[in-house]
Amino acid sequence: MLTRFKTRFLGLFLALAAAACQTSAPTGPAALGSIGTPARSDAVAQATAPVARGPFVAAANPLAVEAGLEVLRRGGSAVDAAVAIQAVLGLVEPQSSGLGGGAFLMHFDAGTGETVVYDGRETAPAAATPELFYENGRPLPFLDAVLSGRSTGVPGAVAALAMAQDEHGTLAWSELFGEAERLARDGFVVSPRLAGMIAITRGQARTEWANAYFTKADGQRYAAGDTLRNPAYAETLAVLARDGIEAFRSGPIADAIVETVQAGARPGALTEADLAAYRPIKRDALCRPFRVYVVCVPPPPSSGVALLQLLAMAETPGVADALALGETSADAWIAFAQIQRLMYADRDRYVGDPAFVGVPVAGLLDEDYVAARAALAPGLTGAATAGTPPGGVFRAPDATTEPAGTSHFVVVDAEGNAVSMTTTVESIFGSGRMAAGFFLNNQLTDFSFSPTRPDGGEAANAVAAGKRPRSSMAPVIILDRQGRLIGAVGSPGGPSILAYNAKVLIGALVWGLPMQAAIDLPNLVARGGGFGADTARFGPTLAEQLAAGGVVLAPNQSETSGLHGGLWRQGADGWAWDGGADDRREGVARTR
Repeated sequence: MLTRFKTRFLGLFLALAAAACQTSAPTGPAALGSIGTPARSDAVAQATAPVARGPFVAAANPLAVEAGLEVLRRGGSAVDAAVAIQAVLGLVEPQSSGLGGGAFLMHFDAGTGETVVYDGRETAPAAATPELFYENGRPLPFLDAVLSGRSTGVPGAVAALAMAQDEHGTLAWSELFGEAERLARDGFVVSPRLAGMIAITRGQARTEWANAYFTKADGQRYAAGDTLRNPAYAETLAVLARDGIEAFRSGPIADAIVETVQAGARPGALTEADLAAYRPIKRDALCRPFRVYVVCVPPPPSSGVALLQLLAMAETPGVADALALGETSADAWIAFAQIQRLMYADRDRYVGDPAFVGVPVAGLLDEDYVAARAALAPGLTGAATAGTPPGGVFRAPDATTEPAGTSHFVVVDAEGNAVSMTTTVESIFGSGRMAAGFFLNNQLTDFSFSPTRPDGGEAANAVAAGKRPRSSMAPVIILDRQGRLIGAVGSPGGPSILAYNAKVLIGALVWGLPMQAAIDLPNLVARGGGFGADTARFGPTLAEQLAAGGVVLAPNQSETSGLHGGLWRQGADGWAWDGGADDRREGVARTR
């Protein structure tokens, strides 16, 4: 398996083993010259670039994009716009995110040059135990766990937005919900993607709450083109606009959340005390150089460290040379797949909530460790095993299931402040349970169902009271070496988020593709022994070449990508946002 690639890659690796890691951009088959800047001039071009400023918004639904731009037109900040975008997304794309979910919000401050993270990841209630999803001594079937009240953690997305807006907002909090409230009261047109989710015949789309919401008076389900109203959501937004985050800590909205979680079979233990105690965490961004850029991601419990590890492996001798062959090369894609396998093996072993387990962030990014991991790539013929990074403590591997139900958006305001936010309710429609007009998350099923594994030791991602589950969400902000904003990107996709984000970063920053072209590239996910992919997008010739090298493509089983973002680039008309929105979703990228 991988014989042809193994021979070529190993030869390249040995030939370059003594060389320093590549820092200048190699010439790929699609250079930045196609949009005005040769690839090898990136460092010079960015050094002389004007400050990146908006307005710029990219998100998964046009109504949400317009709501964000409208806030920016009124002089709102990037965070102000993010509040409005999330409020609309929770209404028009409830299968992916909402007020009942969690998020990681990355913020770049143009005035200070500081990049920080607002961690709005949900937490397990105080009564949670490591056997949260056990019944009769055995783990519950996954869907049974999702549909139970046990699956819902304390929502954190609104709290993270409130903290960020308090620090970086320019408009009043109460002025940010008007468009979402209007759409909820007057109605919005059901999109084809939402209609497809409503039509699902089992699971969260068919709970008593979902059935009541998605069934019309004539007994038919809402379909694409129908107008859907949600007066309960409008009322929640009015209360939230008036009372701020306190509306989620006590009062009617908090009461409704607790009542819904504790209803029905397998009720959850979440209480108003849990809601009142929740606080988002402001963290320093985790930033590392990549070529002539600096890539910033959230630290654990986000899996951003894994994305940085993959990018570091991409710069090692051999891997870098293979990737430089470009997006039409089977060897480049095989190299990409192999370093993914290594990354996922380490991520699944070591990443968890740093308040509960030691995560060897520095060790995973250690130069010697990264080089040693990358050296294994040409010899892999199946699933990789985790390494032992400096400072790493042996823990059980983790096979957490992370299904569909996430969104991503990017905002840049007129001052050059930026938000890159990945937001989720976990599965499609979360737990399928609704309170106060919105779906509740099933985020606690992101924990490992089994606190230990057969090879011994505690899973880093085991359940514990007050703990944040590990997340694949890894929103990205890209800086130049002077610390100035030049881009932001991110994606939904469950565990495939890391592969999707890595693909677009390599496509845009290594292969020099315009952002939309980088997003449009086929997805390839190599976690474990198989290769999930957008099989049709590879085309028959490249797919045959990959198969000959041992990469036999199969349809990707995880959530599809929803990449949204942009890069500040020089084109024929000067410097502007080169934006992109994933055509696998329904979003747009706009500057006006």
